[in-house]
Amino acid sequence: MAFARLSSILAGAAGMAACLLMPLAVAHAQDGGGTLAKIKSSGSITFGYRESSFGFSYLDANLKPVGYSIDICNRIVEAVKTELKMPSVEVRYQAVTSANRIPLVANGTVDIECGSTTNLVERQKQVAFSPDIFRYNVRMLVKADSGIRSIADLQGKTVVTTTGTTSFRLLREADKGKNLEVTNLAGKDHTDSFLLVESGRAQAFVLDDILLAGQIANARNPKDFVITGESLRTENQSLMIRKDDPEFKALVDRVVGGMMKSGEMEKLYNRWFMSPIPPKSININYPLNAETKDAFANPSSKGI
Repeated sequence: MAFARLSSILAGAAGMAACLLMPLAVAHAQDGGGTLAKIKSSGSITFGYRESSFGFSYLDANLKPVGYSIDICNRIVEAVKTELKMPSVEVRYQAVTSANRIPLVANGTVDIECGSTTNLVERQKQVAFSPDIFRYNVRMLVKADSGIRSIADLQGKTVVTTTGTTSFRLLREADKGKNLEVTNLAGKDHTDSFLLVESGRAQAFVLDDILLAGQIANARNPKDFVITGESLRTENQSLMIRKDDPEFKALVDRVVGGMMKSGEMEKLYNRWFMSPIPPKSININYPLNAETKDAFANPSSKGI
């Protein structure tokens, strides 16, 4: 009995010691390696992708992730192979949503999120970002015959936003949105949110105007919808990586900045937003705006 009790005490003490040492071990592993070391060891990199951020990151007819953000990430992989002197690096894919993308990057499940994420200073407490790859305005999508043309017209209406986005908060913070009486619905992804407007369950869908344009381009009847209303905020979209990994961030920044300087980024932009794209050969037809031109001319990952 005494021996059993002593064994129990020793086991408990060992378990407590392991718990105390674990954070130190994790921190040491991160300090000693980071994403590049992880790629070198595993021979692979994991992309986080979105299923319906048309133009940026979505599934084609063969359910393969494609898009502007995916292509930029593929260019980063080429640089990783050169940096690590590896003939090949396997690309693995992990679907992410607006709700889980930050935790999946922060906990190491995803090495780089190739999606449609806004670089916010508040998010930089958990993750890091590439230089902005796109800048856009947050507006709303409505049915063309709805009569809704401004924030004030949303009084008494139902507004849908995608779970995990900042859209509804931005609407509430707008001067004309503070006293609105509206019902907020949450879509699980952007397509789900769009379908709530298409079906009449919601009268407006608030999101980045470029993502709204992608939803309209893929609709059964694109002419039935318009993007309207005041801009709630100009936001900046970036690739997302783990925090406190300066070596990998430096590589990402070098690749993205180099693509902008060489003109490769603008060519990639025109491929995905000004040309027919899979799976339906639809052209989103969203010309390069002044804000994104500035992002290409002056690469920055400072956030907003």
